Amino acid sequence: MIRDLFEGDERDVHLAPGAMLLGGFARRFEGPLLTALQRVLELAPLRQMVTPGGHRMSVAMTNCGTAGWVTDRTGYRYERHDPQSGHPWPPMPAVFADLAVQAAARAGFDGFAPDACLVNRYEPGARLSLHQDKNERDLEAPIVSVSLGLPAVFLFGGLRRPDTPHRVPLAHGDVVVWGGPARLRYHGVLPLEEGYHPFMTGHRINLTFRKAA
Repeated sequence: MIRDLFEGDERDVHLAPGAMLLGGFARRFEGPLLTALQRVLELAPLRQMVTPGGHRMSVAMTNCGTAGWVTDRTGYRYERHDPQSGHPWPPMPAVFADLAVQAAARAGFDGFAPDACLVNRYEPGARLSLHQDKNERDLEAPIVSVSLGLPAVFLFGGLRRPDTPHRVPLAHGDVVVWGGPARLRYHGVLPLEEGYHPFMTGHRINLTFRKAA
């Protein structure tokens, strides 16, 4: 394990050139963040999408911002409208954008202007296999990933899928930022273990901010 932090610690950990873990960074935004999250989920409910190969994702997801990431039998892509409702995705709440911009700057990426936020909900047993984030038109902008609720183990790999990933424990409020030479590193999440968190009860929410267009 790269990191041995307990929830409550607030310190930065360099994971690799261009990648940083900001321990507990999101907790200063906690109240407004959770309120805004609930509103987003009311407007665009979570759903389990289907991959191009026909597999139902174990992670339930939705989006906010001017673009939303979707997957179906036709492929992975960004869409301006929620395919479930036909309406535009909910606007990105100001507290979401503030968190993402401040976290990116803390990690050395000034001027980040996210236009998409993926909202992922992990139930016990849900996982995310190793993958690259490369559907974005702007690969110069970093990825900002916020962890809320149950702890998880983030897998941070190399630029090739066979590279052995590092295991990075994440607690409520942790933020991981990667860009520059780390932008196309493979990453994923190990199956979530059962537990309880006072804000998220028995699951984990991940907010992933990107510059899609």
